[in-house]
Amino acid sequence: MSTATKVATIEWKENKCILVDQTRLPLDIVFLECETAEQVWAAIKRLSVRGAPAIGIAGAYGLYLGVAQSKVTDFDSFLKEVNKVGDYLIDARPTAVNLSWAVERVIALVKQNANESVEAIKEKMLQEAHVILEEDRQMCRQIGEHAAALFQDGDGVLTHCNAGGLATAEYGTALSGLFRAKELGKNLHVFADETRPLLQ
Repeated sequence: MSTATKVATIEWKENKCILVDQTRLPLDIVFLECETAEQVWAAIKRLSVRGAPAIGIAGAYGLYLGVAQSKVTDFDSFLKEVNKVGDYLIDARPTAVNLSWAVERVIALVKQNANESVEAIKEKMLQEAHVILEEDRQMCRQIGEHAAALFQDGDGVLTHCNAGGLATAEYGTALSGLFRAKELGKNLHVFADETRPLLQ
């Protein structure tokens, strides 16, 4: 979907979770470089990252960042640290379903690999965060394929709240259908209303 946003709103680069600070939009595009669970927690808490899928992806990376530098070598001690960081991150936005889902998914992976070394588990945690991000990209593409069939040339669409790549890994859920419809040559009128609390 070439019409999707060209700005990566959430990505992993150079051992950091890079997020667009949505509190600075639309006037400025500012990137937050999160190297710790505390920085991810703050980004979620202050609404710098918004949209259920994006929050979940950030949480998965935050969990890894929270234990990446751990010095413990036995599984039980490591799991205790993982659970502590997981609870901490979920507390940033307790009502965000994708946040708890993603964090708990990575914790489940840790438990499934209890016989591995702690360093190997850390690497699997990071890979799982990458998988969660990629799954979201693919899911949004599939939503776009199905949703585009619902639109006729000249239709009008009202969007509400965060939409597109700001809320997800790349294409968005609702907007992916609009992007795909455009690629198919359909001309749509899109009305983006103002939403609260931060005029997203």
